[in-house]
Amino acid sequence: MKRMQADNRKQEQGHKVIRLRMDAGFFFERAVRSLDRHRYDKALKYFRLAAEKEPDNPVNQCNLAGILSEMGRFEESNEVLERILQEVDSHLHECYFYMANNYANMDDFEKAEEHCLRYLEEEPEGEFSQEAEEMLEMLAFELGRQPRRPRVQPRNRLLRKHEEARECMEAGHFLRATRILEKLVEEAPDFLAAMNNLALSYYYTGELDRAMKTIHQVLQKDSHNLHALCNLAVLSQYQGQVEQRDRLVGMLKKWAPFHLEQMMKLATTMGVLGEHQEAYRLFRHLLKLDPAPDSSLYHYVAVAAFNIGEWSFARKYWRVARELDPKSEVPRFYLNQLVEAESSLQRLPSISYHYQLPFEEQLLQLDQQQRRSIPEQIKQNPLIRSSFFWALNHGDRETKLQVLQVFEWIRDGEVEEVLRGFLLKENEDDDLKRIALYILREIGIKEPCRARLDGREVMIQPYQLAQELPHWLQAWRQVLDRCLGRMAGEYDQTQMNDAEIIWAEFLRQNQPNLPVIRKVEGWVAALEYVVAKLHGLPLTYQGVARKYDVSSSTVGRNVRMLEEVCKVYRNNTH
Repeated sequence: MKRMQADNRKQEQGHKVIRLRMDAGFFFERAVRSLDRHRYDKALKYFRLAAEKEPDNPVNQCNLAGILSEMGRFEESNEVLERILQEVDSHLHECYFYMANNYANMDDFEKAEEHCLRYLEEEPEGEFSQEAEEMLEMLAFELGRQPRRPRVQPRNRLLRKHEEARECMEAGHFLRATRILEKLVEEAPDFLAAMNNLALSYYYTGELDRAMKTIHQVLQKDSHNLHALCNLAVLSQYQGQVEQRDRLVGMLKKWAPFHLEQMMKLATTMGVLGEHQEAYRLFRHLLKLDPAPDSSLYHYVAVAAFNIGEWSFARKYWRVARELDPKSEVPRFYLNQLVEAESSLQRLPSISYHYQLPFEEQLLQLDQQQRRSIPEQIKQNPLIRSSFFWALNHGDRETKLQVLQVFEWIRDGEVEEVLRGFLLKENEDDDLKRIALYILREIGIKEPCRARLDGREVMIQPYQLAQELPHWLQAWRQVLDRCLGRMAGEYDQTQMNDAEIIWAEFLRQNQPNLPVIRKVEGWVAALEYVVAKLHGLPLTYQGVARKYDVSSSTVGRNVRMLEEVCKVYRNNTH
C-alpha cells in the first residue's frame, strides 16, 4: 500500500521512468568494456545476450565464437561456428578456418586438417587461404606425413600473382600492382582478397570512382566482408557521404574481429575515420595479443593516445617505438612535437596514423637534400610514394607543383607512368600539365605521349616536348640552360649542380608570382654570381656584369632576390 502511494506521488510530481534500450548494440558495448577490463566472464555473458537479441546476425555470432576461443573454450566456440553455418549463413566459409584453429588448439590435428581442407575447397582464394596453406604444412608435420591437398586445388598461380601484387604495393609500386590485380580479378572474379587490394590500389593512386565500384562488387558477393566495409567507410568520409559513413561506423563498432589481421584493419580504419577512442581501444588490445609487436604498432597506439588527449601515454608508446626502431625519424619527430605542444599549452590537430613523417615535413626534408641524391628510402617507401600520388591527384596547386618537383628528382618508370596519366586528366590546370611534360623531357622519354591541352587531346612526340613548356617556364628554363653553358669548363660538377638546385628552389618558392624576365642574361649573371659566392670564388658584380653585357645594378637587383634561397641552401649544406 505504501509503495503504491509512493508511486502515485512520483507520478503526481512529474517523475518519468526512463527505459534503457537493451538491444544487441547495448550488450555489445558492455561486452567490449568488459574485455578492456579483462573480465572475460562478463564479456562472454554480454556477447551471448547480443547474439540472442540478433540471432540472424553472423557478426554477433562470430564475436561470441571469438571470445569463447580466447577463453580456451574451443569446443563451445566450434559449436557456435557450426550453428552459424547451419542456421545463419552457410556461405560464411571462414568459419571452417576458425574451427580448424580451435581443433589445432585442442591438439585434434586430424579434425583441424579436415576443416582447413574444407575452407580451401570452398574459398581457394579466400582471405585466409595463405594462412590455411601454412596451417596444412604445420599439421602435416605434427601428424608425421606429407601435407594433404584439397580436392579442388587452390589456383597456386593466382595466389603467386596475388602475392606479387601485394609485394608491389608494399614497395610503393601501386600502378604495377593495379595492372596485376586487374588481370587477376578478371580471371578470378570471386577472388575477394585480390578485389580488396585492387580497391586499395585505386584509392592510393587517386582513382576514387574505380575504388568505390570495386568495393561494391566485393560487397555484392560478401555483404559482411570486413575489409570492403572498412574501405567503403573511408571512401564515404572522404567524399562527404556523412549518413553512409556514420551507418558504417556504427556497424563496424559492433565488430569484434576473430583474427589479428582483421583487428589491425579495423583499428586503422577507426583511426582514419577520426574514431580515435575506438582506435585506441583496438590498438591497445592488439598490443596485448601480439607476441612481438613492432615499432609501427606502438606508433599507432601513441597516435591514438595523442588524438584523445592522453599525452603521457602517447609519450610512453613513442619512446618504446624509438627504442625498437632507433634509425627511424618518426618516433623522434612526434616526441619533439609533443614537447612543443606541452610547452605551448595548445591542443594540436589530430595526427595521421601512418608510420611516416607528415607530408609537409617530407617535402621540407626533400628540399634540403641534394637534387640528385634523394635517399633510397624516400624513393622506395610505399607510404611516402602513395602520399605523393594522392597529393598530385587531390592537393592544391602549390602542393601539386611541389610533388612534380619531387617526381623530377625520383625519375623512375612509375613516375613516368603517373605523369602520363596526369596529362590526360580533364580538370587539371594546363600549366601543371606542361610542367609534367617538362619533367618527362628531363626524364628522357622515348615514346610519344597523349595529353589534354587547351580542351583537346593531342599526341606529343618526344622532340616536341620543349615546345609545350609554359611560356613563363620557357624563359626561366633558358636562364638555367645558358648559365650552365657559360659555367662549363670554369666550374666543377658540384658547383653546376648547386646552380640547378638554387634555381629550382627559387622558382618553387616564388610560384605563381615569378618576376617578369626582361633580359635573360641579367638572371644568368646573378645565378652565376651567387654560386661563385657560395663556393668562395673571387667574382664581383662588375666582373660578372661585363661577362654578360648587363648593368651592375641589374645583377645586384636579381642577386638580392636570389639571396634568401642561398641563405637557406648554405645553412643546409654546411
